[in-house]
Amino acid sequence: MTAVPLDLTPAPGAAPRSRQLLAQATMELRLTLRNGEQLLLTVVIPTVLLILLTSAPIADLPKPRIDFLVPGVLALAVMSTAFTGQAIGTGFERRYGVLRRLGTAPLPRAVLLTAKTVSVLCIEVLQVALLCVVGLIAGWSPHGNPIAVVGLLLLGTAAFSALGLLMAGTLRAEATLAAANLVYLLLLVLGGVAFPLTDFSPGVRHVLELLPISALSNGLRVVLRSGGGAPLHDWVTLAVWAAVAAVAAARTFRWD
Repeated sequence: MTAVPLDLTPAPGAAPRSRQLLAQATMELRLTLRNGEQLLLTVVIPTVLLILLTSAPIADLPKPRIDFLVPGVLALAVMSTAFTGQAIGTGFERRYGVLRRLGTAPLPRAVLLTAKTVSVLCIEVLQVALLCVVGLIAGWSPHGNPIAVVGLLLLGTAAFSALGLLMAGTLRAEATLAAANLVYLLLLVLGGVAFPLTDFSPGVRHVLELLPISALSNGLRVVLRSGGGAPLHDWVTLAVWAAVAAVAAARTFRWD
């Protein structure tokens, strides 16, 4: 009886892109959930802010206050996770050489960036659920098409995630930390999250309406408060930010 020889020739090769994406997204999600500082920024702060602004008459807001605040805080939660948290986390991954090690693996840059965005979306599901529960307990009465809300949240996530990765892939970690936190604070005040843009002069308001946080908070507010469709201006603003930032991030992102 003739023995059949075994072929033990090595056959190295990269896994399919879908498996790479799933594995990297799972790892990104685990790392985020283990990071207490990021969870504080992305989950705790927006929730506390919603409770504080709803219960304390800190500012003169349209009535009912909760219907004005929940859409804005939802937009803030998207920004805190997709932009601020991701920019800081990725920036320090570059500093500590994590991305350099990933760069030696057969992991395309686009797969890494997509995996980070998928991880952000998973965190946002938890955020949105928590904020909606808090809002409903406080008397929030949402209206409108849920598909439009999901579409706005997804487009806003794409825009902020691309901006965060653009910042983290080009600046030093310390500069990213300072810049991301500064942008977070500025957009919290100037992006229509907790204060109406109508409080500003017409000239300033027209400029602020071009910001992605303004487009996201206003679009969510129109849909959830009045049940209407989000203005075309908000959709276009978010789409332009997402497209331009994604192209820039893909071209300029550095592993080290």
